[in-house]
This record gives sequence, structure tokens and C-alpha cells, in this order.
Amino acid sequence: MSQCFVLFFFLFCFFTKPSDQHPFAYFHFLCLYSYDMVHYGHSNQLRQAKGMGDYLIAGVHTDAEIAKHKGPPVFTQEERYKMVRAIKWVDEIVEGAPYVTTLETLDKYNCDFCVHGDDITLTVDGKDTYEEVKHAGRYRECKRTQGVSTTDLVGRMLLMTKAHHSNMSNPDYQQHTDNFGKGPTGRSPWTGVSQFLQTSQKIIQFASGKEPQPGDTIIYVAGAFDLFHIGHVDFLEMVYKQAERPYVIVGLHFDQEVNRYKGKNYPIMNIHERTLSVLACRVSSHTFCTTRWDVSLTVDLVCHGKTEVFPDKDGSDPYDEPKKRGVFRTIDSGNNLTTDDIVQRIIENRLQFEARNQKKEAKEMAVIEAMKKREAQDVTEAATESSH
Repeated sequence: MSQCFVLFFFLFCFFTKPSDQHPFAYFHFLCLYSYDMVHYGHSNQLRQAKGMGDYLIAGVHTDAEIAKHKGPPVFTQEERYKMVRAIKWVDEIVEGAPYVTTLETLDKYNCDFCVHGDDITLTVDGKDTYEEVKHAGRYRECKRTQGVSTTDLVGRMLLMTKAHHSNMSNPDYQQHTDNFGKGPTGRSPWTGVSQFLQTSQKIIQFASGKEPQPGDTIIYVAGAFDLFHIGHVDFLEMVYKQAERPYVIVGLHFDQEVNRYKGKNYPIMNIHERTLSVLACRVSSHTFCTTRWDVSLTVDLVCHGKTEVFPDKDGSDPYDEPKKRGVFRTIDSGNNLTTDDIVQRIIENRLQFEARNQKKEAKEMAVIEAMKKREAQDVTEAATESSH
């Protein structure tokens, strides 16, 4: 654990600075790909988009728009609005943003251009949602984060195995992901499932680079923070309010520790994925991996929510030491949403989510085939012209 702490502390001394290439950036989020079940892939797109300008506006669709074009969302629009606001690269959000981005939308919010990942987004009838702004030269593109998707996360919840903790080449896991994310016409590179590999560079990009200053109140919280969601955001925001100058350190339990006290196939996200998810939250100052309470930490306050405190391996209270020191505090965030609740939402609507992803992939495959035909046609025409 000490080696892990030193590694994370060293990496977090760095941070990235957005460029001044463009004065404004309008990042129009496609909720089922970009903002339903918000994960670090979405946050990484926001980080890249913020680097293209000085002011980032995130447009979030309504439940009705998502249901019309994609299928049922996992989270409600109010939950998604709050999650997007909590991401540290976002300056402002637009609630109920239209699904199809137009020049009128960009002008309405004073934006020079819009930004999206390098995957395609389609309307219910298969049209590119960014066609108009692309033709007008007001579209920018950033790299999609490989190895993470809403499809994959939903698949993990339904499969109920531990393959994602270590090795995704498990045949049972691969067979399920094939069934879940693959339609009858083949595999889409955007909806398919792939394995995420966290790198030191990625941690550096997500880290704030800020260290505690004299006068800061160092607050420590620990837990799984699995499927980082609005319940976690509300808790961390309430923790942040416990001091005038808070410096919040989040200790993340290793996969094996979470599985010990949660069982089943928890955590849904592995330790690397959970690290980036927490780092993207604007109220999180620092994070590192841990088993349980680290007695070597020098902190002013230790907080835990109203959720159950699971005993340590020997049956002891993991917060016994901070309680003895008189620095332990129970925080009521007013939000009872848990990771278990999210999993239950998915299970209850399994067939709908499977149909949603297969329909999405079928549309994407149709576009890919059309693009291939167009490319082949262009090559043929070019060859014909050169022969004359």
C-alpha cells in the first residue's frame, strides 16, 4: 500500500493546462454514450474539449430525447444534470439540450464550435446529429477513451462475474459481451466492449496537481466509490462544506477488499477505473489506493456517510482509530442512492437495455458500410479520372 501511495502522490504533483486555441467550446453530450451512467470516458472527453478553449458548456439531453433516439436512460435527467456539473472541466451546463446540434444552438449559447468524440452519433432515423455544424466548419473532434463504455458497464452488472477485476479474456465474459453489444450485422467499434488500461499519463491528466497549503483542513474519506454516481457527489460536496478551506483526500479500497465485504461481482469498476472517476470530481483534491484506514495519515477530519460501515477482516471497526482521536464525523448527504440501487435499475430493465444497445450498434454498422461504399466509389472515380 505504501508503494501505491508514493506512486499516486508523485503523479499528482503534475497537472495539465488547457490551451488557448479557441475562445469557447460547446460540448454537446450524447447522453447514452456520453452522459448516461457517467464514467471516466465522458470525463476524459470533457478534459480534451476544455483544452480546445477557455469556457466549456456541456449540453445534456432530456429523458424524452434519449428514449426517442436511443432507448431508456439509466439515470434521470435531474441526476445527469447534477453529475455533469460536478465534473471539474465543465464551466456551465445547458439542461434539455436538443439531440441534433444546429448552428442556431451554437449561436444561442455564444459558442464558436462544438466538440464530440471520434465516434458517430445518430438520430432515430440514422442521420448524423452533427451534420449541419460539420458542414459549417464549427465542429471539433477529440479521441474516444478506449476500453470503457456504458455497454460494458451494464454488461458487467448483468453478467455477475469478477472477470473485469483482472482478466477480461475470460470466455464467459466475452460470450456475454458479444451477446450484449453485438447486433446481427457485426461489431461496431463504438458500441463494442474493450479492456481499459490505465496509464501514468492518464492519471497525470486527471490530477489537479494541488497540494495542501498551510491553513487547509485536510479531510479524509474512504470507500469503494463504485460506479461513481450522484450519491457519491452529494456526499463529497457535503464533506467539502465541513471546513472553510477543505482539502479532501479520497482513499479507494482495492478490488479484493471491496469484494470481501460486498460480495457477488463487486466492484463493478476496478481500482484503476474508480481512481479516474473520483479524480474527475471537482471537490476531490487527491486520491490514492488503500485497504482500509491508514494510521500513518495526518488529517484533521475523517468522514463517513450514513451507509453501513463494514468491519475489517478481524471484525474490528475500521474507524476505531479516528474515533479515538476525536476526528471522526458521520455525514448525512441527504441522498440515499447506492451502487446497489443502480445495479437493480439495470437488472429490472435488462431486456430493454440489451435491445437498446443492439439497435444502436445496428445503426452504426449501417453507417460504417455506407462509408466503406462511399470510399470505394471515390477510389473508383479517382482511378477513372486519372486514366483519361
